[in-house]
Amino acid sequence: MDINKFKEYNAWLQPGIHECEFSVDIEGAKDTEFATNELVHGLTRLGVEVNDSYGLDNSLQAEGDASNISVKYAYNASISPQGYSLMGEKSTVTITAPDAAGFLYGTYELLNALQLGTPLSSLDVISAPGVQRRAINHWDNMSGKVERGYSGNSLFFRDGRFYYDPERIRDYARLLASIGINEICINNVNVDEYSIKLITSELLPELVKIAEIFRPFCIKLLIAIDFESPVKLGGLKDADPLDKSVFSWWEEAADLVYSYIPDLAGFVVKADSEFRGGPASLGRTQADGANMLAAALKKHSGIVYWRCFVYNCTQDWRDTKTDRPKAAYDNFYPLDGTYHDNVILQVKNGPVDFQIREPISPLFGAMRHTALAAEFQVTQEYTGQQIDLCALAVLWEEFFKSPVRKDCSINDLIGNSIVSVTAVTNTGDDENWTGHLLAQANIFAFGRLAYNSKLTAQEILTQWVGLTFGISEHFAPLVKMLMDSRAVYEKYTTPLGLGWMVNINHHYGPSPEGYEFMKWGTYHRANAKEIGVDRTAEGTGYTAQYDPWLDNLFSNLSTCPEELLLFFHRLPYEYRLSGRKTLLQHIYDTHFEGVEDVNGFISTWQSLKEFLPSGAYESVCERLQRQLANAIEWCDVINTYFHRLTGIADEKGRKIYP
Repeated sequence: MDINKFKEYNAWLQPGIHECEFSVDIEGAKDTEFATNELVHGLTRLGVEVNDSYGLDNSLQAEGDASNISVKYAYNASISPQGYSLMGEKSTVTITAPDAAGFLYGTYELLNALQLGTPLSSLDVISAPGVQRRAINHWDNMSGKVERGYSGNSLFFRDGRFYYDPERIRDYARLLASIGINEICINNVNVDEYSIKLITSELLPELVKIAEIFRPFCIKLLIAIDFESPVKLGGLKDADPLDKSVFSWWEEAADLVYSYIPDLAGFVVKADSEFRGGPASLGRTQADGANMLAAALKKHSGIVYWRCFVYNCTQDWRDTKTDRPKAAYDNFYPLDGTYHDNVILQVKNGPVDFQIREPISPLFGAMRHTALAAEFQVTQEYTGQQIDLCALAVLWEEFFKSPVRKDCSINDLIGNSIVSVTAVTNTGDDENWTGHLLAQANIFAFGRLAYNSKLTAQEILTQWVGLTFGISEHFAPLVKMLMDSRAVYEKYTTPLGLGWMVNINHHYGPSPEGYEFMKWGTYHRANAKEIGVDRTAEGTGYTAQYDPWLDNLFSNLSTCPEELLLFFHRLPYEYRLSGRKTLLQHIYDTHFEGVEDVNGFISTWQSLKEFLPSGAYESVCERLQRQLANAIEWCDVINTYFHRLTGIADEKGRKIYP
């Protein structure tokens, strides 16, 4: 790669220099026109000059100095939907697929191979997505601000109206399609006073224009809706899902929406959550609410993503029995099997709220008769806010490999009870899309894992580095730095599954008791002698929500994964971990180590200076310095907090403030 041509805006679709000549033969395959256009676009980006004869005879002639390479598209209905095969010989590459999406994904795979310098004769890929729905959720408000957004303002909105650059949205669609994303919700699930009108004739004509940009890239729109729209927009007395007039209102609204956007994927709903109205507030069940909307969308083949983030957010801190991680299971498991077949329950990867370390949500193992979506948070709300480096692929790989029963993992549920993988995105209108340049790796990794959940973080991050900065042994330390970053962030923030020791307002920076006496119900309950929450049968009983094998694993101190120890158990500070170190000494050590590790990141990045574009080098340097300041603050605050609380000194005599 020529670093002088590098642009942060291009993300992993960087230019290259490839001296070879290509031709493309359509061979009668249908649904290939847009994929062929993308091949032309990609070859041009990679330095192949395409002449103007394209399109006149269904073939491409690309000029170069090396031998001619022929790229052929062939239709094959027997390949799984959205899948493809990519086969290479010495002078011919064939992309075979059953549909437009498959041809598109096969084309991007070929372009990646070219960018990475893969010998075409070695191409032998047969690929199909594990789930047919792979969705991005934007938390964009029509004011232009992005809730939990760390990459500038919205790509789509400003001042209560649509405001965007069509070319930039097209580039964004290309980035998403290149990693296999095929659904996008552009408005916040906390629907505001403006975006509630996205399902009305006032804003639908504008939404159509967005749909038209994404459609060729095989990406369908979703709309986040307000459950109380019949009241707020329709003037009805309430939004009771069992009221026929409410259903009729939604049926008419759906008819209107689909008259504008016939291929709309469906609705995303946050209800009965964090002061938003929903069926429970009307004495109805979550299934009543979801099924009513699903019935209104059924004839349009639309689906309802119903978020399971429903819990008591007005809990009295004195209440030691109510346990927030239990809420999703308690609210949704009793209704398993009662949801319509076009309802997808959207379940966060963990039972709390996107912390740096959580066990899997017990709903994944429990809900055997309901379609589920696994939800991740690419935007780094609790994982560094795109200031601190934290490659989330490592966390997500662990999730997919996590057992739900003794002989069954999350991966075994993919394509079965788990029919969709979704995420809250980290993109905004910053020039590099993600604020921190290296945070581009997280949106890339999400798309890769959503398409193929069996990939490893090492594979994904190695590919991302190669596509973004070029293939070179010099970048091996950068891959290692990314691989280590999740563990490092965990070290200097909240090890052992604690979580939540964070500023309650903006969720960045240490605040050991930020949530401790608040209504949100997330507590470590530290005192002078012990810390953690007992979630076994002797405590809140949370572990009983898992399969008995996992319940026993988590409940037993000798088998509970040490990295989750304080999530499941309440222990004295003198408790000795597997390495015979006390629990408190482990907390001291990890926080000091975390600061040292961030200093190591800075040294690693500085060692790569000569191989990096100057702008990219400087922007990441700035973020790493901010991360170091954050790590030092976490170290000082957390260690001082526990030293003051317990009176127990650090065994190594390091600086802890009195």
